[in-house]
Amino acid sequence: MYLTSIARRLSLAVLGLGSMATTAAVAQTTKPAAAATQKGVGLNVANIDPSVKPCEDFFRYASGNWLKNNPIPAAESRWGSFNELADRNNATLRSILNDAAKDAAKAPKGSNAQKVGDFYASAMDSAAIDAAGLKYLQPHLNRIAAIKDLGEMQRFLADPKAHAGSVWYGFYVGQDEKISTQYAVQMGQGGLSLPDRDYYLKDDARSKAIRAAYDTYLVNTFKMLGDNEATAKTNAAAVTRIETRLAKASKSRVDLRDPYANYNKMTLAQADAAYPNLALPLTLKENGLAAAKEVIIGQPDFLKEVSTMLKEEPIADQKQYLRFHLVSSVVSALPKTFVDENFRFAQTLTGAKKQQPRWKRTLGATDRALGEAFGQIYVQKAFSPAAKARAKEMIENLRVAYADRIKATDWMSEATKKEALTKLNAFVVKIGYPDKWKDYSALNVSRESYLNNLLSAREWASKDQISKFGKPIDRNEWGMTPPTVNAYYNPPMNEIVFPAGILQPPFYDPKADDAVNYGGIGAVIGHEMTHGFDDQGRQYDSKGNLRDWWTKEDADKFNAKADIVGKQYDAFMPLDSVHVNGKLTMGENLADLGGLTIAYAAFKKTPQAKAGKTIDGFTPEQRFFLGYAQIWRNNSRPEALRQQVQTDPHSPGEFRTNGPLMNMPEFFEAFGCKDGSKMMRPTAERSKIW
Repeated sequence: MYLTSIARRLSLAVLGLGSMATTAAVAQTTKPAAAATQKGVGLNVANIDPSVKPCEDFFRYASGNWLKNNPIPAAESRWGSFNELADRNNATLRSILNDAAKDAAKAPKGSNAQKVGDFYASAMDSAAIDAAGLKYLQPHLNRIAAIKDLGEMQRFLADPKAHAGSVWYGFYVGQDEKISTQYAVQMGQGGLSLPDRDYYLKDDARSKAIRAAYDTYLVNTFKMLGDNEATAKTNAAAVTRIETRLAKASKSRVDLRDPYANYNKMTLAQADAAYPNLALPLTLKENGLAAAKEVIIGQPDFLKEVSTMLKEEPIADQKQYLRFHLVSSVVSALPKTFVDENFRFAQTLTGAKKQQPRWKRTLGATDRALGEAFGQIYVQKAFSPAAKARAKEMIENLRVAYADRIKATDWMSEATKKEALTKLNAFVVKIGYPDKWKDYSALNVSRESYLNNLLSAREWASKDQISKFGKPIDRNEWGMTPPTVNAYYNPPMNEIVFPAGILQPPFYDPKADDAVNYGGIGAVIGHEMTHGFDDQGRQYDSKGNLRDWWTKEDADKFNAKADIVGKQYDAFMPLDSVHVNGKLTMGENLADLGGLTIAYAAFKKTPQAKAGKTIDGFTPEQRFFLGYAQIWRNNSRPEALRQQVQTDPHSPGEFRTNGPLMNMPEFFEAFGCKDGSKMMRPTAERSKIW
C-alpha cells in the first residue's frame, strides 16, 4: 500500500532449509511427504491442488483447491484472503456498531460513542431516508441552481461549505515533498466520474459499452431529480462533454507516477496569472489560507484547461455537472431508487451480481467518516497487545535483514549504500493504531438525517486538513483507520504503517510457525519497506524530501534492473488480449519482489529455519512460500480484472504470487525446480535488486 501526498490516495502500494529428499518428494509428487510427524497451524494444506506442479504454476498449486471451493459471492467483484479477513473483521465491527446504535441515546452528547452510534443508525434507517426523499438535498441543489455567471460560480467553488462532490480539480493542504517539514497548498487533476481518463477516450467495445451504461445512469439520475426525458438527455450530454474534456487534459496513471513532473511550485501571483478563472486568491481566503503565498501544482496543463473551461463552458452546463456530482457523491443517503440506479451502473464496471447488504455499505461509510472514533472502540475490543509486540519484533528483524542485503549489493556504490542505510534506519514504524487520536468534538452528528451527517463529516474532514497549514507536521497522523485490512508506506513521512486490521490470519497468526508468518505478514512488512526503495520511493531521502541521493551510475543500474521487472509483467495476461501494465504496476511489483526477498532472508535467521524440521510434510522454506501464496489467493470477475489492469497499480493476485517467485533461486531450490519449468526464468531474464 502506498500513500502519496501528491494525490492523497491509498492503494495496495493493496499488499528454511530442509533435506533434499523432502524437497524432491514435494517437487515430484506435489503433495506433502508421507513421513510428516507434526501438524501445522496457519496453513491449510487442503487448499493445495496436488494435480498442479509447484514449479509450473505455484499460484494454482498452493491455492488451487481453495480457488475451486471459494466462488465469488454474488455481491462481490473478487474474493480472496483480504476479503476473507475483512469479512471476519466486519462481523466484529458490525457488532460494535449495533451496540453503539442501541446505546447512543445513553452516551454523553458529543462523545465518540454518541456520534458513531447515531451516524450508523441514521445510515441504516432506509425507511426514514426514503420518506425524506430529496428534502435534505434540495437546499444544496437550489444553491447550484441559483448560480448565474462565472463570478457566482467562482464564489460557489471557493466556499468550503458548498457541496458538489469531487469537481474540476483536487485542492488540499499536504506535506511539501521537497520541504517535508512544512505543509503546502496543493492542487491537481480530478473531476471525473469514471474510474480513469481512458474510459472516456478509448474506442474498444468494452469502453463503448461502459460509456453507454454511464449515459443511461446519467439520464436516469436527472429524471429522478425531476427532469423530463429530453432535458435529462441534454443534461447528461453536458456532463459527458465536460468530463471528456477533462479526461483529455488529464495525465495518464503512468505519468502520475513521476513525482518530479507532478511537483510544480508557483507563487500565488504566478498561479493566479496562469489560471485566472480559478479565482485562487478568493479560494484561499474563503478556506482560511490567506497567508499562503505559494501553491504546488500537480498538473499545470490540466489546471490551465479547467481555467479555460470555466470561462468557455455555458454556466447552465456547468451547473448540470455540479448537480450530478453532488448527487452521485451522496447517493448512499438518498432514496432507494437512486441507490439501485447507481448499482446498476456499478455492475457494468465490476460484474457484481448483487448489491452488498446495507449494513456492510454503512459500516464502510462510518469508518470513512469517523474512522478513529470508531477505531478506538475497535482496538479496545479486538486488538491484542501481543500482536503489536510480535509485529514490532518482526519489523526490526526485517530491518536488519534489509541492511545486510543493501551492504551486500554488488551494483550499488558505497556512497549510495550509505544513504540507503540512513534511510532504512530512519523508517518510522506505526503499528495497530495512532498514539494520538483525532478530535471529533467539532463534528455534529444526529439521527435526523444521514445526508446531513455525511455532509457534516465531509466539511469536518476538509476543515481538519486545511487547518494544518502553518503548523508543524503532524507525525502522529495516520492515513488508514485501525480496522483497515491493509498497510502502506508514506514517502514524505518515511514511515511504514500497519493497522490492527491486517495483523490477523492469514497474514499473521500467533499460533502459526515462523515460516508461515514470515511468508505472510513478513512479506507485507518487507513490501512496505521496499516501497522506500522502489522506482518512486527511492527518489525521497531519509527525511522524506524529494531529493536525488543516488549516483548517476547507481540510478542507471537500478533502472535497468527495474526495466526487466517491467517487461516481465507486461507479458502477463490475466484475460485474452488483456496485459498487465508493467509501468503502472512497477512500484508494487518491485515491492513484492524486494519484500519477499527480505522476508525470506529474515526468516532464515529464525530457529525454525535453522532446525529444518518438516511440518505437514513441508520443509520450513516450502511453508514460507506457501504462506506467501495464501495471502494473494483470489478469484476475480472478468469485469473486475479488466478494471484492475486499467486503473490499479497492483497486479492481479496470480502474478503477485508467481511474478516474484520466478526471479528467486531460493524458491527454485525449495521446490526442486529444474531448468525449463515455467516458474523458473532463465538466469539472463531474472531480476535481482536486493
